[in-house]
Amino acid sequence: MTAFKTLDDIGDIYGKRVLVREDLNVPMEGTRVTDDTRLRAAAPTIAELSEKGAIVLVLAHFGRPKGERNPDMSLALVTHALRDVLGRDVAFIDDCAGAKTEAAVVRLEPGQIAILENTRFHKGEEKNDPALVDAMAKLGDLYVNDAFSAAHRAHASTEGLAHKLPAYAGRSMEAELKALEKALGNPEHPVAAVVGGAKVSTKLDVLKHLVAKVDHLIIGGGMANTFLAARGVNVGKSLCEHDLTDTASEIMDAADKANCTVHLPYDVVVAKEFRANPPTRTVNVHEVEADEMILDVGPAAVEALGDALKTCKTLVWNGPLGAFETPPFDTATVSLARTAAALTQDGSLVSVAGGGDTVAALNQAGVADDFTFVSTAGGAFLEWMEGKELPGVAALSR
Repeated sequence: MTAFKTLDDIGDIYGKRVLVREDLNVPMEGTRVTDDTRLRAAAPTIAELSEKGAIVLVLAHFGRPKGERNPDMSLALVTHALRDVLGRDVAFIDDCAGAKTEAAVVRLEPGQIAILENTRFHKGEEKNDPALVDAMAKLGDLYVNDAFSAAHRAHASTEGLAHKLPAYAGRSMEAELKALEKALGNPEHPVAAVVGGAKVSTKLDVLKHLVAKVDHLIIGGGMANTFLAARGVNVGKSLCEHDLTDTASEIMDAADKANCTVHLPYDVVVAKEFRANPPTRTVNVHEVEADEMILDVGPAAVEALGDALKTCKTLVWNGPLGAFETPPFDTATVSLARTAAALTQDGSLVSVAGGGDTVAALNQAGVADDFTFVSTAGGAFLEWMEGKELPGVAALSR
């Protein structure tokens, strides 16, 4: 992993203005924040800088306003919730660039915290417009990027500012990058990867990248059906991308050449309709009827997967094994997640997971806190698994 500076490298920042890019894009019901996970992730960096006497200017986006002011996407809506999480006062400034914003920032005292208005109210944000970057840079002396979840975007507030001001990684960003380095950058082998989800087409690049990196590739979810079909299995009316069976075969061939074992289910849970708690049966994959759907991995396969994890030192997980949102098709995901969590707690496994569905599944299993690291980043985590350079991270290392 390329070296990057952290808050430990800043030195004396009393009275200095620090632009801190955070992810405050939280779910709302009316004016109420329904999940403050991202605010709690942002809190350590903001609090540390404030306690050291910095003037903390928080930059963030909220929704997709497409360069237009929209009161329903104003970060003013999040200010009270961040104030509650931090337990200290947070001001709000109704723009993130320009003369009025500069005047408002000048009035702030050391230790004060202010959220600046939604960066995406400016068309130049998503275009990484140099003029907007310059206007934002005028507000601060230093730049801290603490939003890994936005690091796959080369926007003005996520990438451009890192080239204009001395740039550092915040505590959340630092933790994320260190965890990802342990998981795939420089992991302890054997390494296992669990990749689930509905379609192979959404994770082709992930699968192609992982076969050269890991020792065990566990494929679940609807995408496993495409791999089973590539092996000549009749998957009935299961979700399956039959046009990608050749691609699935190529991935399995590449895995063979890389000495990576691909794990597909050999017993599955099937039903004739997809709804909560329908009549189901557990069968060998070769016994799926024409009018049945594969909706989860069977217990024998899950037990074998657990045994495989017991031989591994590192695990990276993205995506559920079955249709986990609909009971009883969460059984395999919950079971394997609990095995991974137990191995982590025993100290024999480094486990890193990420992606929205994955986090929800681990929470459902009650083990999110027992993994080594769980990333709340969606697109950025997926692009990292694809082996892509993330602009927001690369900019910190230059």
